[in-house]
Parts: sequence; C-alpha cells; structure tokens
Amino acid sequence: MTTTARRAVVAFLQESYELSQRRACAAIGFVRSTCRYLCRRRDDVRLRQRLKELAQKRPRFGYRRLWWTLRKREHFRVNHKRVHRIYREEGLQVRRRRRKRVSMVRQPMVAPTQPNERWSIDFMRDTLGDAKAFRTFNVVDDLTRECPAIEVAKSIPGARVVRVLERIAVNRGYPKRVVADNGPELTGQALDEWAYRNGVALHFITPGRPVENAYIESFNGKFRDECLNEHWFSTLDDARRTIEEWRRDYNDERPHSSLGDLTPAEYAAQFANLQAPSAPSGPQTLEVNSSPGLS
Repeated sequence: MTTTARRAVVAFLQESYELSQRRACAAIGFVRSTCRYLCRRRDDVRLRQRLKELAQKRPRFGYRRLWWTLRKREHFRVNHKRVHRIYREEGLQVRRRRRKRVSMVRQPMVAPTQPNERWSIDFMRDTLGDAKAFRTFNVVDDLTRECPAIEVAKSIPGARVVRVLERIAVNRGYPKRVVADNGPELTGQALDEWAYRNGVALHFITPGRPVENAYIESFNGKFRDECLNEHWFSTLDDARRTIEEWRRDYNDERPHSSLGDLTPAEYAAQFANLQAPSAPSGPQTLEVNSSPGLS
C-alpha cells in the first residue's frame, strides 16, 4: 500500500471511529512521522523548463554536462542529484549508441605537454540531402583538444590538406609532430614535402589500428554524434556553415571532462606560449611505424 493510500485509511479511521491519529496509525502499522510529513521540495518549474530547453538544444549531452552548464554558465544553485531526478522524470536520457566490440591490445600513447607539440589529423565522410557524398578533414591539438579547422569539400587531395595545415600554422605556428593514418592523401608527396620543409615529424599509425590515433578518433566520435548525426545538410555551403558553427561552439562553449570541465579555449588560455609561433630548427627525420610507400 502506498503512503498516500495509508494516509487516506488513517483519515477514514479518524473520521469514522473518532480515533486519534496515534491510535489510527497504530491500527494499520503506519509510522506517525511519515503520516505527518509535509513535502518541502522547492518549485522546479523554472529549472525544469530550462533543463528541457538545454536538452533540446544539445540532445547528445548527458545530465552531468547539462548540470555543469546550468551551474557554471547560468548560475543555477542546484546540485547534480536534483538535475538527475528532473532529467529522468522528463525522459531526457540520451539514447546510447552501441558499438561493436573488437578485441585488441591497446598501446598507450605518450601525452603531449605543450600546445602545438602534436596535432592529429583524419578524414570523415557524410552525405548531403541529395545523397551526394562530401568529406571533412579534421585537425585537433592533442593537448588542448582544440579543433583549429574542419575543411569540408567533395574532394580533399594532399595539396588541399597542405593548404589547410599552412593556414592553421599562420596563426598557431608549426607543430613538432603530426599523427595520421595511412590514407593516400596523407602518405603522398605533398604532405611529405610540407613536413620536411617546415621541420615537422610525421608519425603514421599501424594500418588497421585507429586506437593509435586516439585523440582524433575521440574527436571524430563527438563530431559525428553531436553534429553530423543531428543535422540534415541541403547543400555543401549549408554543411560548411553548420559545421563551422559547431566547431566554434566545441572550442569556446562545450565543457570537456578530461580538461577539468573547461572548454578547449579556456584550457589553452592557461598556456602563455600558445600564440608564440614555433621556430623550426630544420628538417627532422620522418618517423614511420609502417611502410606506407612515401613517394
């Protein structure tokens, strides 16, 4: 029997048999403190409405990241347990997308210690509303998790990859190392010459082992989950505009749990030498884990 039903029985006994509350509770084995308890829960209307608005705007955020946004960005005085209760009551849970489990031996990566020490690069693919495919070329700073550029085009050959990296280097300087897979655009002559000319070491992962490029793979998962899967692109210009807006939001607004709930831009601002362009000392030896057949 629920608490509400027991209270109704107590009230019936008191009224029908002129019993005191103490004797009515004793008759049905109901604790008086529970019978007399009055709910002191605060009004959650404003919090509930704002939580639903944030969840609709960012449908792939879980309750912890929504709670962080409410508390740090919008200054709600609320703890995570209260947000979690409302989050569940409103049915805002994020649908978990399960991945196929693959047995593998993971090799740890040595984490960078300075911005611009190591960049990770990779390609992704998606389609427009007319079913025509386009590609994105993603660049991530492994320390700050910043994404300085996402190039969107129907075709991104090695020469275009070099132009994107050169454009980033104008403002940030050249990295010491670039981690990439063994795609033909990345193992060709264009990127090889650019790296040699600017003193950048290229590190190619073992073929078929994307876990060795974990930083960009983690970024790709967020990019796919929060942007590509959530939008329908009518044209290539529409895709470029939407993806650029997401990239700026990712860098400047989205909290990153591995950075202590700071945004990548806030974390990067802690390093005074971030804006100082690196001065390459000269050509470095090309570092290759596999044999991609550089031309």
